Amino acid sequence: MSEANPRISKAVIPAAGLGTRFLPATKATPKEMLPVVDKPAIQYVVEEAASAGLDDVLMITGRNKRPLEDHFDRNYELESALQKKGDAHRLAKVQESSDLATMHYVRQGDPKGLGHAVLCAAPHVGDEPFAVLLGDDLIDPRDPLLRRMVEVQECSGGSVIALMEVAPEQIHLYGCAAVEPTEDGDVVKVTGLVEKPDPADAPSNYAIIGRYVLAPQIFDVLRRTEPGRGGEIQLTDALQQLAADEKVGGPVHGVVFKGRRYDTGDRGDYLRAIVRLACEREDLGPDFRTWLRSYVAEEM
Repeated sequence: MSEANPRISKAVIPAAGLGTRFLPATKATPKEMLPVVDKPAIQYVVEEAASAGLDDVLMITGRNKRPLEDHFDRNYELESALQKKGDAHRLAKVQESSDLATMHYVRQGDPKGLGHAVLCAAPHVGDEPFAVLLGDDLIDPRDPLLRRMVEVQECSGGSVIALMEVAPEQIHLYGCAAVEPTEDGDVVKVTGLVEKPDPADAPSNYAIIGRYVLAPQIFDVLRRTEPGRGGEIQLTDALQQLAADEKVGGPVHGVVFKGRRYDTGDRGDYLRAIVRLACEREDLGPDFRTWLRSYVAEEM
């Protein structure tokens, strides 16, 4: 690491979406607060940032997102009640979320897309590289993807995106990267990007998943980026400009992830994520797996 590639300490988490795929549950509750087993999805994401050494977290929120701020704040009344009851176990769980990182919040006034949400972070981030974590992707803490991405950025500069190989017929659901190999087996150089291409037009089956480590030059590019797919300012379009011209903000690399990822982006994947995580819990897994086997056998 050098002065040109300073240590990354800031993470940005866009959380301004309306969560319409989960209505009516999200009518009055932010989608990010829906529980995955016994923690809201957003806490897994903040824990991931903190475990990678990013202890300064900016959350991009919108209207009706106040519960996000409350969750990462102290709740003295609840803590006092648990303390009086001598419930040290639950007290520790309550305090855990408020001790994870230094939290900041800014509102995205207009829902103009992920690129616009990231641009809202510019005053807080300043002239430093930073990470972006999307809340629909939960990465298992046993597979430290973000830490690896930070290492690559601090070594090579520029920006780093997380990639995952998917079936060719699924690539239209993702941003897609054209890549070249590097000397590191899990790292590729990104030469082009396209948002949700038709499978016949996709340059590869490397899909972008929701982790980015970005050079601060991305902000200038986003300010010049016109609305793209869906009439929104797409982060993928801005990254394409960086990949096409390294002089703008350094190279774009990809870390190919082959670990455990839990997708909470739609209802079916959300349920599957809960089942997978519950099965792996030491306190819940044994009994839950036994019940699940019995239930599946009965239904079959």
